Amino acid sequence: MTPTLSLRTRIGAVALAAAVLAALAVVYTVRATDRAQPGAAASGVTLANTPGLYARTAEGTVAAVHGDRRKDTGLTCRRFYAAGTSAVCLTTRPGIPPRSEAIVLDRDLRPRRTVTFGGTPNRARVSPSGRMVSWTVFVSGDSYAGNAFSTRSGILDTKTGYLIKNVETLQLTLGGRRYSASDVNYWGITFARDDNRFYATVSTRGKTYLVEGDLNAWTARTLRENVECPSLSPDGTRLAYKKRVRQGSSDPWRLHVLDLKTMQDTPLAETRSVDDQAAWLDGATLAYALPGRGRGTSDIWSVPADGTGTPVRVARDASSPSINAS
Repeated sequence: MTPTLSLRTRIGAVALAAAVLAALAVVYTVRATDRAQPGAAASGVTLANTPGLYARTAEGTVAAVHGDRRKDTGLTCRRFYAAGTSAVCLTTRPGIPPRSEAIVLDRDLRPRRTVTFGGTPNRARVSPSGRMVSWTVFVSGDSYAGNAFSTRSGILDTKTGYLIKNVETLQLTLGGRRYSASDVNYWGITFARDDNRFYATVSTRGKTYLVEGDLNAWTARTLRENVECPSLSPDGTRLAYKKRVRQGSSDPWRLHVLDLKTMQDTPLAETRSVDDQAAWLDGATLAYALPGRGRGTSDIWSVPADGTGTPVRVARDASSPSINAS
């Protein structure tokens, strides 16, 4: 006959197991939160004293990259971007559902403001002046999305403190007509030098569009279809983006650059599929991440923005590139 435990014994065992799991969860939460906190103050690396390329390493830290040499900033971020007087570090907070933080940093990489929101970090950008900061996260639970993810994009004006947690209320003009639908999503915002005009991706009814937006007027209009993740050139005359060139493929994307005056786009010499929001290293060169040698790793590559030349690897085991010009 198989021995049985008393009801009291079983209850005690369950309670003990629950206590152990709770303790482990607390320890994990504390450690995960600690890992997500930026701590750049003691690193000695700042935007003011260390110009050049910044990137996220395979360990999740942010470093100033000079060839094979790296100077750690002390920051730990899922996405990072720096421009002008500001930088933004996107981090995650443990929990169900997941939460994220956009930590806005000054030129000494000290936190100025933290914005908390739901979702998983995906894209981050800062306007050339450093005034406007944007981010995009993946979220789940929208009824129109079914089992798929949707996105949320937010914008912070660091000068006035005005915060927009979700830009989906923009008055959208699609194909010359006012458009509204429950499944409209925006992501991959990039700003012009006037801190008002911006470009982004909008998706609706299974299609994606490049849009030009006006923050003051709170409007956006579509410019062309089938492109994503724009990045405005330093002189404001060209847009880099990934363009879908192969439907139903595991490698559908090709980097292109659009001339905003002629509205002609040029495929770049990088023929591999780039699923990233490229960053301009200067007026003639783009940087972007591609899968690296190990599983889940990536490398940063560069390519000329005029369609000539060949891709060059800039940094191994790195992603989220941005250039700090000063």
